[in-house]
Amino acid sequence: MTINFESLKQNRKSNFDKLTSELNKLNSTVSQDSTSDDRYWKPDVDKAGNGYAIIRFLPAPAGEDMPFVRVWDHGFQGPGGWYIEKSLTTFNKPDPVSEMNNKLWNSGIESNKNLARKYKRRLSYFSNILVVNDPTRPENNGKVFLFKYGKKIFDKLNEAMHPQFADEKAVNPFDFWDGANFKLKIRQVEGYRNYDKSEFEAPSPVANDDDEIKAIWQKQHSLQELLDLKHFKSYEELKVRLEKALGTAGDSAQNIPSAIDEDEAFPTPYKTAPAPSIAKQESAPWDEDDDEDLSFFKKLANTN
Repeated sequence: MTINFESLKQNRKSNFDKLTSELNKLNSTVSQDSTSDDRYWKPDVDKAGNGYAIIRFLPAPAGEDMPFVRVWDHGFQGPGGWYIEKSLTTFNKPDPVSEMNNKLWNSGIESNKNLARKYKRRLSYFSNILVVNDPTRPENNGKVFLFKYGKKIFDKLNEAMHPQFADEKAVNPFDFWDGANFKLKIRQVEGYRNYDKSEFEAPSPVANDDDEIKAIWQKQHSLQELLDLKHFKSYEELKVRLEKALGTAGDSAQNIPSAIDEDEAFPTPYKTAPAPSIAKQESAPWDEDDDEDLSFFKKLANTN
């Protein structure tokens, strides 16, 4: 699909409607390692775990339909090592960890259900953003990056598009002209990363004129590229990785060791508050939409 800049501006109402429809489908019913990729931006936090920045979510990049993509992943430790892999359930395909969790959950044994919860999937979203104000790294200001975030922040985007009260106007936070800057406020609450204080500013154009806006649009990164199967292992490869991590040649529930207790295993800066499950017909009972960064896991794991 080819989209010219004039059409982007003229069709933003229909684009808003399309995006709203997609969000409604999600409400009624993906993990990229970003630590060594300079396309990605991450907020800094202080020693207390608090942080602040202003960003602007951007519309779908040229040739793509949606301003975000979703990726499911798993991260846990067994006696044979770490399992840190993207899940094929991102594409609604069979995945060995999800199959294992189904067996554990359907066994009816509470201890097995607890294991399924510990081996849960995590959901991440990816969007293009413009960094408006990065207080700790001002050299990022005015630049376009990819941003990985979890359901807590996604809920803020969703709420902007679906206001709860009659005196609130729906805003497309991904729109160049009628969107709004997002004040990202990070706090440590009872040892967990919390985004509840984050909020949108009043709607305003992202830049002073259309030439500046077009320049920003042309700098965006492909989101669909993140869903290229080259970034995902095959079912067979994942099964080998799973069996190695579990230290077993099979996937019998009786032979599956306990997952780590993340509250004890990881220092406070690497933990985030659990988020509620997404749509019932899409999520299993053990799933959590958690935006926890896997970079810390990868420092400890040898996944090769």
